[in-house]
Amino acid sequence: MTRSVYDIPVKTIDGTETTLNQYQGKVLLVVNVASKCGLTPQYEGLQKLYDDKKAEGLEILGFPANNFLEQEPGSEAEIQEFCS
Repeated sequence: MTRSVYDIPVKTIDGTETTLNQYQGKVLLVVNVASKCGLTPQYEGLQKLYDDKKAEGLEILGFPANNFLEQEPGSEAEIQEFCS
């Protein structure tokens, strides 16, 4: 059983298994993302928010999902390229 958000197992875009433990003490914004979603232009706003607030401890974690109308059909490599 997970005791804290920091214990939640996650996989990085390169496939590495980890937890959110490295983000303890930071402000986390967790976002479900999809490159084919109509809200994709909001990525620019997220980048600006991060640039403005990273010195204050903000971290933005994007978790792609293809569960909703198949709006994220890309592989990990394709998603990483899209976000670069």
